[in-house]
Amino acid sequence: MRDVVERELELMLVLSPERSVPVPARLSYLTDDPYAVHIAFHIGSEAPVHWTFARELLVEGVFRPCGYGDVRIWPTRIGDRGVICVALASPDGDALLEMDAAAVSAWMERTLVVVPPGTESALLGLDAALAELLTPLPADDLWLTDPWSADEAQDGEP
Repeated sequence: MRDVVERELELMLVLSPERSVPVPARLSYLTDDPYAVHIAFHIGSEAPVHWTFARELLVEGVFRPCGYGDVRIWPTRIGDRGVICVALASPDGDALLEMDAAAVSAWMERTLVVVPPGTESALLGLDAALAELLTPLPADDLWLTDPWSADEAQDGEP
C-alpha cells in the first residue's frame, strides 16, 4: 500500500537580507521511499525543480541546526513568526529558503503518524527480499556439495 502525504505551501527565496520572493512548492512524503522527503519548487519553468533529502534531517532541523554539504536546515524567528531555513547547494547554484515553521511541523507530524520513526525499514521489504535471494533452489544442491570429496577418495586408492 502506497501512502502519500503532501502539502502545498509558499516558501520565500531569500535573494538578499532586504529582499525575498515567494516560491510555490509542494512537500511530499511517499511510503515507498520512507527515509526521504521531496520538495518540488514551481519556479515558472517548464518543469518544477525537485530536491530529495533525508526525512530525519528535516525532523531534526525543525528543532536545531543540522546538515552539512548540499542541504542544511535550521529553525529561527523572523519578527514574531517561526521559520525553518533551508540552504541548498548544487553545481547549478545555491538557494536559501524560508518555510513557515508551523506549516512544516504540521506536515512533518503527519508523515511521522503514517510511518513512525524506526519503522521505515519494514516498508522496504528488505527481509523478504533477502530471504528470497538466499533461499536455496534444487539446482543449488550441485553447488553446495563438495566437488573435491569424490576426487580425494579416488586419489587414495591403489
